[in-house]
Amino acid sequence: MELREKVAQLPLQPGVYLFEDAAGKILYVGKANSLRNRVRSYFLESRWQDAKTGSLVREIADLQYIVVDNQREALALENNLIKQHKPKFNILLRDDKTYPYIKYTAYEKFPRVYVTRRLDKDGSIYFGPYFPARLAYRLVHLIHKHFRVPSCTVDLTRSHPRPCLQYYIHRCLGPCVAGLVTDERYAESARDVKLFLDGRRSDLSKSLESRMEVASNEERFEEAAGYRDLLKTLEEMEERQKIAAAEGDDTDVVAWYAEPPQAAVNVFHLRGGRVVDRRDFYWENLEEFDANEFLPSLLKQLYLDAAYLPRFIHTPFEFEDRELLEEVLTEKAGHRVEILNPQRGLKHAFLELVEKNAKHSFTQRFRVLKPSGEAIAEALESALDLPETPKRIECFDISHIQGSDTVASMVVWEAGKMKKSDYRKFIIRGEAMPEGSVEKAAGILRDDFASMEEVVTRRYSRLQTENKPLPSLILIDGGLGQLHAAAKALDKLAIINQPLASIAKKEEILYVLGRENEPIALDHHSPVLHLIQMIRDETHRFAVTFHRQRRSAKRLRTSLTEIAGVGDATAKKLLRRFGSVAQLRKLTVDELMEEVAKSQALKVYNALHTEEVSPGDAGAAK
Repeated sequence: MELREKVAQLPLQPGVYLFEDAAGKILYVGKANSLRNRVRSYFLESRWQDAKTGSLVREIADLQYIVVDNQREALALENNLIKQHKPKFNILLRDDKTYPYIKYTAYEKFPRVYVTRRLDKDGSIYFGPYFPARLAYRLVHLIHKHFRVPSCTVDLTRSHPRPCLQYYIHRCLGPCVAGLVTDERYAESARDVKLFLDGRRSDLSKSLESRMEVASNEERFEEAAGYRDLLKTLEEMEERQKIAAAEGDDTDVVAWYAEPPQAAVNVFHLRGGRVVDRRDFYWENLEEFDANEFLPSLLKQLYLDAAYLPRFIHTPFEFEDRELLEEVLTEKAGHRVEILNPQRGLKHAFLELVEKNAKHSFTQRFRVLKPSGEAIAEALESALDLPETPKRIECFDISHIQGSDTVASMVVWEAGKMKKSDYRKFIIRGEAMPEGSVEKAAGILRDDFASMEEVVTRRYSRLQTENKPLPSLILIDGGLGQLHAAAKALDKLAIINQPLASIAKKEEILYVLGRENEPIALDHHSPVLHLIQMIRDETHRFAVTFHRQRRSAKRLRTSLTEIAGVGDATAKKLLRRFGSVAQLRKLTVDELMEEVAKSQALKVYNALHTEEVSPGDAGAAK
């Protein structure tokens, strides 16, 4: 059956249609109130003047369709199919930022809290999302400080010999070591954290007041003072929240700037009447920018799967599916969601401001305005969920050839630039390899993971000994294996909550410790990715250079030590004095005798000059 005949037989009911190319790949997904009328419109010659539609129709070889009961079902199905197939002619949302949640591990005997951007069905309770992203970190920091419930990765199913630093600075109750805290005391603190995250501040305050009185009556004054301080903190937070709530409703403002095939979108988030954060989206290959198609597609992908929905969404103009989308979002949110197009007043002025910011984002992205080092560092903090803006990054790499002469390098980025005075070289000794292994005995250290574990252990055990601060971020050149090897080394040193990430060489994917199941694929235009690549490449260069130096020195020593009667000590002495084998060949016996005995000088001279013109070489010279 020809395509036009198939289109003519489509039902007049609502549904979703999928255009396919000759290879069966999905080109475009759309929804329609009447499948036949909508799909037939694509094949009208008047539509082919549109460059995008003309290109699409020329590639269509077949179509599929799914009939649904109403437009709302069509809207949801269209969104799911676009995310599943990622068709080339649909406008696809590539999010530069997702917002974090606080994960409360309710399934554990000793529940902990983590910042995460992924929701898993693992028995945990999730709170959020938080705007801006650093709010989640501030709340978790407050939980560490006042409730002493940790975010560590320590195995709490077994007892450890000693607690980490967090216990000694009163940021953890120490459930990892037997006898430091009772099960009842930890459970009480964990319940307080859940009440706090649930927003049940009033219930929590009453419970704290009761415990404060009991502790005071029993003359446990230090404990009572702790409850008092926590109550004061909660009261201050409650007052700030009341002030913010009185200043306005939650609103998102959406605007863009486009010069096809490129476009930039800004979404500003207002919470309690204040701008708390913004999101940026970019497109590089829009054949034609049709705002009437672009806006509804953007909003559907932004909000149909969102965990939190504001009461108002402000857009530059009205669009066809506005009422339908409002209805679906209202049902999903449990409160009224309105999509508005402000025409005048402060709301319209703010919409224009977002449009100006979108144009500025476009210029920064596509006209190569280099952002400041501070801005890049802040973007790195957001991208990797770091607890603070990074001031110092230490990056490690391993270099060898088939396990021989294995070395490691460490380079340092600090305050916006590379700090060469702090670079370090390491000769891998095989300390982390199994004792008695054949490879270790032969000096062949092929295990990159063991090598990484060794160098990280050596570096940070020394910092501990010298009582020096740890870097803001440890970066590893490699994938998950190298990341976990570095994490193992830190765990042995009882270094907990140290930001640690790795970058895989080929895919340029970032893995962050504790979020390995959420790999980060930064846009190739991202200055954050450029910074990480620059640090990684410098580490690799430094490691390879050191490895070549080691191999070169080894080859020179070998060519001399193969001479009968010349050992390592003599070879090193000659190379230290004269520099290279090539220089040694230019010397007379008398000149060699200035450094070694006559018998050794004669052996070296004869061996080097015999090696220089072999019988084969003499014949060739003729």
